[in-house]
Amino acid sequence: MATDTPPVTTGADSVLTALKDAGVDYLFANAGTDFPPVIESLAAAAPGSVPTPVTAPHETAAVAMAHGFYLTTGRAQALMVHVNVGLANALMGVINAASDNVPMLVMSGRTPITERGRKGSRITPIQVGQEMFDQTSIVRDCTKYTYEMRYPEQGAPLVHRALAVARTAPEGPVYLSLPREPLAAEIPDGLHDPTPVPVPSPAAPDPATLARAAAACADAERPVILVQRGDTAGRLAPAVAALAARLGAPVYEPFPVRNVLPSAAPALAGYAPGPALKTADLILAIDCDIPWIEALHRPDRATPVIQIGPDPLFARMPVRGHKTDIALTGDAVTTVTALAAALPGPDRPFTHPDPAARRANARAVAEAGSTAPMTAEWMSACVSDIMDDRAVAFTELGLLPGFMDLKGPNRLFCNPHSGGLGWALPAALGAQLADRDRLVIACVGDGSYMFANPVACHQIAEALDLPVLTIVKNNATWNAVRRSVLKGYPQGAAVAANEMPLTSLSPIPDFASVARASRAHAETVTDGRDLPAALERAVHIIRSERRQVLLDLRVALSDDH
Repeated sequence: MATDTPPVTTGADSVLTALKDAGVDYLFANAGTDFPPVIESLAAAAPGSVPTPVTAPHETAAVAMAHGFYLTTGRAQALMVHVNVGLANALMGVINAASDNVPMLVMSGRTPITERGRKGSRITPIQVGQEMFDQTSIVRDCTKYTYEMRYPEQGAPLVHRALAVARTAPEGPVYLSLPREPLAAEIPDGLHDPTPVPVPSPAAPDPATLARAAAACADAERPVILVQRGDTAGRLAPAVAALAARLGAPVYEPFPVRNVLPSAAPALAGYAPGPALKTADLILAIDCDIPWIEALHRPDRATPVIQIGPDPLFARMPVRGHKTDIALTGDAVTTVTALAAALPGPDRPFTHPDPAARRANARAVAEAGSTAPMTAEWMSACVSDIMDDRAVAFTELGLLPGFMDLKGPNRLFCNPHSGGLGWALPAALGAQLADRDRLVIACVGDGSYMFANPVACHQIAEALDLPVLTIVKNNATWNAVRRSVLKGYPQGAAVAANEMPLTSLSPIPDFASVARASRAHAETVTDGRDLPAALERAVHIIRSERRQVLLDLRVALSDDH
């Protein structure tokens, strides 16, 4: 029997219905004593009038699930956590979202402001102990917009404005602080305003600056294209391929966060542009916040550099000294397409080595690592082998794109440059929630797996029927730290020591048992020759039983990655 939609009467009603009206599908939440108005509103809401609530047993999972959901759908989501303590736990994920230009609405409750006399006033000791002078300061430095709700009728206008700002390029997280009193209070008659706020149209390149960039491209004989991330719809891939063909230019994806070109693309020259930057007579950096490391690969000062993107100077970064001769502001897809159209003459032939030969060599290197322990190159190739045309992988200090066969854009998502560990596994859960039939893989280092609060992640996977494949690259070491010491002090005492201080994870936990606690299928693989069969079993279980799987792989230490 159909029922009438309950009226929007409280601040909590206003917030939740506005989220749904603004296109938010899920509210990822870790609740606290500030949530009663929100929980009451969720329980009373008509089906489909508010986002679907998702219980996240840890805040880092809530943020990363919203992150992963966006990467595979292009739709910004929302999350809510418990006052200052929950916001503190969520901070690392918010830093990652800011670094990765991922829009999301982060909300937290706030300790009640009043001690008595109002609905929502303080009633527990923690509501005194959790008060802060400036709770918003926890996330202010990594959000585009912040505000604290003060009156119940502000709910919908604040949500619509915040999400419009989040979705405006360059995208990023925004934050609303929600005290109990305005959430619980009733909206005065006539003051509820659900009017949406539009997202501004994408920026288009300035014609004069575009002409300068086209002239520089036309004069170049050895141009190089760098690209680090694409749009969630994958439209940048064909645009970059077309521009590369016009110029005969190799494309490199340094420090990628989202792969742009498929592995077989004729223009793709690899992921390490260092040598090419030394000989280039023009560099086009497309939405690359870190196109190269200044201390290692800084190009010649005479080489012109064109930086392209919605914010080609990356104004959010306090220090960024990468050379810029032409800063071409605009939506990356629109700008790259316009630049290719402005170039004279026919396409130029590619002069870089045949990508097929590069890929064949990479495969040979990978196969040489099917040992005990296996290499990361072999692990990456084997994982790639089970990925069909729709599969996606989230990696955190795990997979190596140069040894994979990525069949399109946005097939591999790498940890953001901010480096907040524990991201990939819950981000994969968010992607699986967005598409339950897609094969979704999380490949993480052993330390990253522990950072992900795996008990919470596996509980979410079981509770929501999300059959993610989790692969742990297990070398029992903080290898990123070990490699940093090795490069900084190659002849030092730490390198010569039997065990480098502060890097060992021994005795390593039984990761398979952690996953089995949530009824996952779990295996430990010690020999690389056994990996293909283990991966085939994993995919079969995911497809036939709709159950999550964990593979704990014993992988050799490497000084390179």
